[in-house]
This record gives sequence, structure tokens and C-alpha cells, in this order.
Amino acid sequence: MSAEPTISLGGASMRGRVLSYQDIDAAGVISGADGNRYPFSRTDLQGGVYTILAGTEVDFQVVDGRATSVYIVHGAGATAGSKSKIAAALLAFFLGGIGIHKFYLGKTGAGIIMLLGGTVGWITFGIVPGIIWLISFIEFIIYLTKSDQQFEQDYVIGNKSWF
Repeated sequence: MSAEPTISLGGASMRGRVLSYQDIDAAGVISGADGNRYPFSRTDLQGGVYTILAGTEVDFQVVDGRATSVYIVHGAGATAGSKSKIAAALLAFFLGGIGIHKFYLGKTGAGIIMLLGGTVGWITFGIVPGIIWLISFIEFIIYLTKSDQQFEQDYVIGNKSWF
């Protein structure tokens, strides 16, 4: 711990990157552009975000040495690997039985499970592939009904693989 006094910037806006965030504690730390580290909690997350991954670029305000009003920075560089929810939904609808939408979203483990279930699963007389197609149809509906921001948070930034 540093013995330096915490400088309050009186709500000045700053960019930074999340160093860590633990859902179980609902707390994390942001490294600000000024080189200082700022703690924050789930209640500081804005824009409908309820969890955040380490490495996410954010914009925040500093009040009494804490990060408040934390927003995920969208745009070039912040979400360069951003995925389209429409593309994911269409892949789930047309090719969901073999898990292509999971691979598109970067959820390789779930994609392999769906691929195997949809192909070699036929030895179960179509039961496993039927379940896989049902799951992909449900995901098709979920992808279309989520807001763009919630889709991004859950399936692109977040680690949500199923439903």
C-alpha cells in the first residue's frame, strides 16, 4: 500500500482499463490513464452493465479516490472483436444444430459440444440432435430479443455460453 494521499479529482472524467473484477465480491480495480489505480463496485457500473471483464476499456469519474460512473467504451479499439447479434441469431437459426453460432461468438467449448451432439448424436435416434436444435432455436429468439448492449455484455464481452 502506498502512503501517498489519495487525490480527489472532483469528478473528473478519465479513461482506463479494468485490472480485475470479481462478481462474488461485486468489486474491482481500474488502472487509470494517470497511472493510478481506482477501486469500484458493481453499483458504479452504468449503462445496464452488471459485470465486467478484466482488460475492458472504460470511461469513469474519480470521486474521493474511487472510480464511479463506470461506462464501457464502445468504438474502435474498445470492442474491435464486436459481434453482430443479427448474424449470431441467423447462424443459430440456420446452422445452430451444429453450433456454428457458438464458434462465431468465440464460445469454442460450447460449439464443440453442439457440433458433436448435432453430428454423432444421431446414434441416439435423433434425441440429442433434437435437443441441440431446440437449444439453438431458443438462443435464436434470445439473441433477437436482447438489446444490443445486453447482447454485447452477455455474449461478446461476458463469458456467457448458454442461453
